[in-house]
Amino acid sequence: MTRPRATLVSSADTPYYHCIGRCVRRAFLCGADLLTGRNFDHRKVLILTRLSLLTEVFAIDLCGYALMSNHYHLVLRLAPDRAKFWTTREIVARWSKIFTGPEFLHRYRNGKALTELELANLETLVAVWRSRLCDLSWFMRCLNEFVARQANAEDNCTGHFWEGRFRSQALLDDAALITAMVYVDLNPVRAGLAQSVSASDFTSGQQRLDEVTQVGGESPQVVRPRLLPFVSALRQGDNDALGYNLLDYLDLVDRTGRCLDSTTRGKIPGTAPALLSVLGLAPAEWVKTVIDLQSHFCLFIGPPQRLRLCAQSRGWRCVRGVVAARRLYLRANE
Repeated sequence: MTRPRATLVSSADTPYYHCIGRCVRRAFLCGADLLTGRNFDHRKVLILTRLSLLTEVFAIDLCGYALMSNHYHLVLRLAPDRAKFWTTREIVARWSKIFTGPEFLHRYRNGKALTELELANLETLVAVWRSRLCDLSWFMRCLNEFVARQANAEDNCTGHFWEGRFRSQALLDDAALITAMVYVDLNPVRAGLAQSVSASDFTSGQQRLDEVTQVGGESPQVVRPRLLPFVSALRQGDNDALGYNLLDYLDLVDRTGRCLDSTTRGKIPGTAPALLSVLGLAPAEWVKTVIDLQSHFCLFIGPPQRLRLCAQSRGWRCVRGVVAARRLYLRANE
């Protein structure tokens, strides 16, 4: 059953969300279509460029992404507290990068005087825009509508480009966040489209690896969006970061990816990656979860107690994933 977005996204639960968008009928509208022989990889570049703009405009950070031929994955962090300190002029400047707005807005941006009525309208609009600029649904709307319009214009057609509204999974703790990020970064490897993260184009895993090795990405023309850095990322003076070591994360992604095509599928051989121990996750269950995250969990990902609390706070009997969480989290029964 489809649930209202308001029951799925709440900053009281978590600021982190895994979002998925699929093309209509899961057609290859963003990749190589073997049936028609057409290639639409340039639309992945379009999506990356749009993501780069949206992460500059919105109070929402991008933690991870993977752009596939018929769907995409994003891991996002909502930062509503950041928007509270934006001035009226900054709100207007940000909103104007995406939308036109009323006529008096242009005069305001050019430093011209407004009437009392226009000032009152501006104050009302800015309050609405401030709220929207930290809203997950508006972020996804600005991404999906833009891509759909561009693609339909290119194909000289009308109708749906995406199969429906985007799916979201709330990531209730750091372990859930890292699990979703690894799942997203390994999408091409899991699908058999790449042998390693370094060969996985249009993924945040490749982007983070390139930043460490200082190697170029897919193409000099590709505009890569800003990723929320790890504490050890190569960005100086940025205290707003993920609280783990970047190299530990890349090691976890690499070693998990090596298991997907090996005879030890579902098991990490040898010593478990350090980050799994820090997060308190069971190595025996880790790869199984990353292989098929969406079947293990549905609307929420996290430890059993947090899943139960989410269900209780919404008046639901239960949410899917409690059994899987008991197996994955080593401290689940403590």
